[in-house]
Amino acid sequence: MTYRTTIDIDAPPELVWEVLTDVEHWPEWTPSVTAVTLLQPGMFRTGSSVRMKQPRLPEAVWRVSSLTFQEAFTWTSRSQGVNSVVRHVISAKDGGGTLATSHFQQTGPLGWFARLFFSKLTRSHLEQESQGLKKRCERGR
Repeated sequence: MTYRTTIDIDAPPELVWEVLTDVEHWPEWTPSVTAVTLLQPGMFRTGSSVRMKQPRLPEAVWRVSSLTFQEAFTWTSRSQGVNSVVRHVISAKDGGGTLATSHFQQTGPLGWFARLFFSKLTRSHLEQESQGLKKRCERGR
């Protein structure tokens, strides 16, 4: 299962990156996340892990597997038979603003089960995150 959302944001990439990587504050701007706890102190970086609660989904631990400052980060979550990978990418637009893209992929022996029961919810969560990020960044931090 692979999903992707892309949205234009009328804000500089530096601000979008700041909001996007301040993961503990996601519940303030997206209804797709109800709680996030950074499990290691310090900056959000490769190797960071968070505990995340989302509506209608079990709590999950997400670990940052790669991060390129002010460009992209990828994090993964593994549960019984399902591996989830999300990549968030931002880029400056010619003339100003930012393009933000999120890619979501699930694999593993029970990936079919996730597709069957959670595809609509997954799409909804990705869309809520994109719209929430846009609103938060365009109104300023």
